[in-house]
This record gives sequence, structure tokens and C-alpha cells, in this order.
Amino acid sequence: MKRRSVLKGLGAAAACGVVPFSAAWAADWPAKPITLICPWSAGGGTDLLLRKLGASLAKVTKQTVTVVNTTGGGGAIGHAAIMRAPTDGYTIGMITFELNSLPPQGLIPFTWKDFDPIMRVNVDAPALTVNAKSPLNGLKDFADYAKAHPGEVTIGNSGPGSVWHIAAAMMADELGITAKYVPFDGAAPAVTALVGGHLTAVSVSVAEVRSQVAGGNLKMLGVMGEERSSLFPDVPTFAEQGVKATFGTWRGMALPKGVKPETRAAIAKALKGAYDDPEFQEFAKSAALNLAYQDDKAFVAFLDKNASDVLRVMRSLGLAKV
Repeated sequence: MKRRSVLKGLGAAAACGVVPFSAAWAADWPAKPITLICPWSAGGGTDLLLRKLGASLAKVTKQTVTVVNTTGGGGAIGHAAIMRAPTDGYTIGMITFELNSLPPQGLIPFTWKDFDPIMRVNVDAPALTVNAKSPLNGLKDFADYAKAHPGEVTIGNSGPGSVWHIAAAMMADELGITAKYVPFDGAAPAVTALVGGHLTAVSVSVAEVRSQVAGGNLKMLGVMGEERSSLFPDVPTFAEQGVKATFGTWRGMALPKGVKPETRAAIAKALKGAYDDPEFQEFAKSAALNLAYQDDKAFVAFLDKNASDVLRVMRSLGLAKV
């Protein structure tokens, strides 16, 4: 299924704080409209993020940028479309966490190594969150409670094999505890169950518990990100509490393999210019999408470790077929 949206290059780019693309960066790119592939439906977080990045890319390059939603198969169809896209540099895709979670389950015959990663855009880390009435106030409290009450701790997540199911298992493994993982049809019903006192905790993103934490119904014990959340800067990370674990759902930009080096370099520079656009930065902040830029080399290292972590946890959950 495909949906198209066209974003026009704006002549007032410089006035908006965006540095226009220089023809000196690449003799033949960009010379025509650019297509961005989104593996997820219109209106979702990935789609909204890519559309805003695309709008900024249109300003930087002064070219028309079209977002195409190629959906289905839990992200499989869109990622396959990115991998098989023409290698002229005019089709760029937003790859997501599922590129590392689908292969272990035998759901796609390719991995991130079949792509040419250009930059990481954002990472949404999970938080270990409990009811505000809970006496637990940190990861040590949570681990001590779980060890003293074996078989009683329940952690809600967004469904079997989902990113937050993997996050819950990784949290438990790092804390040295056992827990029951309770699947829900998405994060929202899991959060509702926690507010109602039907779970010990949830392992979903900071953005997904944001309103309930701000409203005083829930409290976060720790964030599994590389840094503290800008939304709740008083909540420490896992690492700050002595638990060496970072994890989260991520999004980044990638090309099909085979784009010539000079074109690839121009694309990377243009995408970084779009990322740095103040309008894009402000949108991400207001939408609680945690920006976490990495260049191609750092992104490749991140993808390699993330894939290894996901495979290990999926094997422990009995979900891996490889």
C-alpha cells in the first residue's frame, strides 16, 4: 500500500535558518525530485518524523521531495522497497528498529547489512514505570522486590516480540530478576492497566507514559537511554543506577547499496543539513521524539550492537528461529 505526499522546496530557506544545498557538493546531485520511502502508515510517529525531515530536505536541496508510504508485513515491505530501490541517489528510506527484530523471527530474508546506512535520526528509549502509589523508587528497589517476590512481578508491554517486549526482557536480564511479561495490543492499554493497579510495571517509551507521569498517576524508576529524557530530566538512566543497559526503538536514513560515493557523500551532507533545520528540531522536541544523531560510521556500529542484543534477547524469549 502506498501513499504519496509532495513537499516543495522553499525559496526562503536561508531566512528559515537552513543552509541551501550547494551545487559544489556533487556535480550531478540533486538534479531532480527526491523520493523518501516510509515503511509505516501515514500519521504514525515514523511517518510524521520523515515528513518533517523531508520538508527540511526540500529547503536544503531546493528540490521537490515526495514521501511514499510503502506498508505491510510489520515493516517488511517498506524495508524491502528501500533495499531494492534504484541506486541513482534519488530514493532514500527511513529504516526502523524492525529491521533488527524481523530477521531473528525468520520474517524477512535480509538484515541491516543489506543497506547503506547514512545517519541515525532518533532513539526513543523505554522507561521502567510503576504506579505512583508503589513504594518502589529506583531500580534497586524494583530488583530487590522482584527477588523477594518470585513469580509476582508483571511487566506490561506492547505485544509478543515487540520492541517493548524485548525491552522488558532486557531490563529483567540486566537486573538479574525473573518477571511475567504481559502483552497488550499496543502501549496505551498497558499504561491504562498500570494506572488501574493491574501490573507491577510497564516497559514502554517515555512519550507513552508522559501524560500519566505528569498527571501524578505513574512514576518512572529509570530510563534505558544513553542520556536522561529531556521531558523528565530528574529521572536517572539505568547506567546512572549501576545497570549497564541502553536500548530503544530507533529510526535512521539509509540508501540501497550501490550508490556512487560522491553522490552518497552529497546525500549525507544534505540530510545532516535537514536534520539541523531549527524547524525540524523544534518539531521533534514538541512531539517528544528524542533526536539522537549519528553519522554513518557510528550508526553502523550502533546497528551491529543493537542487532546482536535483539537476537540474544529473542533467543532467551524463545522467539528466534535463527
